[in-house]
Amino acid sequence: MTGKSRRGFASMDPARQREIASRGGKAAHEKGTAHEWSSDEARAAGRKGGVTVSRDRAHMAAIGREGGESRSAASRAARAGRLTEREVPIAVAREGAVREDGRPVRGAAEPSRPVSPSTAKGTGSESRA
Repeated sequence: MTGKSRRGFASMDPARQREIASRGGKAAHEKGTAHEWSSDEARAAGRKGGVTVSRDRAHMAAIGREGGESRSAASRAARAGRLTEREVPIAVAREGAVREDGRPVRGAAEPSRPVSPSTAKGTGSESRA
């Protein structure tokens, strides 16, 4: 036999597979035969998986090496003042924040009261040096 068979569950469209599997899960719950994990069971299963994975020393070494390289690269970039791919600048604005030209900051809530220039610059909670 050459090529892939067009029969069976595995050859179906993934959306159709999900639909059928969902029906089976719902039926099992209605019937009362579905397995529901307790927190103790889930904890034991996670521990078992962790023990199994950690037996592969080469795999664990690779994971540790990758984490260490990532962390040291981020540290070097931070010291150099550069952003890494893990850091994304996010504009954070207080309610009623305005730009220097007086336009409201996009995404900031409209002020519930007029904002004076003295309150727009800070909340007063900053340390005074």
